Amino acid sequence: MVQDLNGHYKLLLGLSEPWKIETVDLSIVSSEVTITIAYPKGVTVACPGCGTHTSIYDYRKNRSWRHLDTMQFKTIITCATPRSNCDTCGIKTISVPWATKGSGFTLLFEYVAISVIKHTSSITAATKLLGLNWHQIQSIMARAVVRGLEKRDATNTIEYIGIDEKSFLKNHTYISNLYDLDNGRVLDVVEGRKKEHARALLNTIEPELRGEIKAVAMDMWKAFMSASSEILPHALIVHDKYHIKSYLTKAVDTARKREHTLLLRNGTHILTHTKYLWLKNKQNWTEQETIKFKELKSTTLKVSRAWAIKEAFGQFWTYLYPKSAEKFFTKWYFWATHSRIPSIINVAKLLKRHTPGLLAYIIHRITNAVGEGLNSKIQNLKANARGFRNFNNYRTTILFFCGKLELYPQ
Repeated sequence: MVQDLNGHYKLLLGLSEPWKIETVDLSIVSSEVTITIAYPKGVTVACPGCGTHTSIYDYRKNRSWRHLDTMQFKTIITCATPRSNCDTCGIKTISVPWATKGSGFTLLFEYVAISVIKHTSSITAATKLLGLNWHQIQSIMARAVVRGLEKRDATNTIEYIGIDEKSFLKNHTYISNLYDLDNGRVLDVVEGRKKEHARALLNTIEPELRGEIKAVAMDMWKAFMSASSEILPHALIVHDKYHIKSYLTKAVDTARKREHTLLLRNGTHILTHTKYLWLKNKQNWTEQETIKFKELKSTTLKVSRAWAIKEAFGQFWTYLYPKSAEKFFTKWYFWATHSRIPSIINVAKLLKRHTPGLLAYIIHRITNAVGEGLNSKIQNLKANARGFRNFNNYRTTILFFCGKLELYPQ
């Protein structure tokens, strides 16, 4: 009967010779099933370093691995793993067929755990469902990400990528994200946003893929531009139009604040409670806001002129030919720099310095909209985990959920 039970578990675990089930112990008190696996003496083992079959040097002390539950009972596998005595590689612990090196869980358990983590999208929820602590869940995710990065297909062409920054901790701590715009995934993440960080991030792209990249979408951040020109000299830098819009919108708001302060000194409250009227998309105005805006636009307010300049720039993105877009920009730039509105003049000069990156959009028409969508997902992951203090854990979580990696063990 015991032999039948041992043979039964050997089949369930998919063990091949010479591995064997030595004992199966059931504890009702602790609700645990402990399966002891043995590797017989006098049998050769394969060296994990070079694969040469050699003799067994000795056995390590018993180790334990968490396996899938047997009904309502927690199941533990234990084994005194043999060490090979290789003339070339020396003494090494051999690999076991049911788990990866350094893991305290079987491959089958990790497979199920990865599915639970993916479908809950919450580390906190996964800990409760799997009966594990936060660190154990994080270790399973870390091994899955390493596995996925190793299996990531380097033959799939990537034509368009995006690079962006995101705040990580307080005190101006940032991370830089690299996106595959074609496939909507995060390629990698590094801590920091300086040139050396951007270089390290772009260097994670396989060398054989770099020549295929046509363009990189990014903000007008000098460190990103410099690193991209160095690592991807053939790729055009495309300045993200949503960042450009945010610069112009901020310039309008700055003009409003300045003018509102001056008007209040004269006892005029015409701009009171109008902040979001200038910031909102005009397509989202309510009927009352539309009426209010028409009243304001008919005045000689500088903020009204600033808003008109900002709105007019939207036409730039509709051009199909760089020459036409450049002609439009020249006219718009003259209008903006002669507006006598400091915030608008500053943004216009900033755009003038980055004209090649603006015109590159007309050729490739890419934005970091994919990145912004992934950033929203990352923010939700951060909230669900109640924040991250460790960058490596943060990177693991981002790549686990947003990297579209093959996470499962074989």
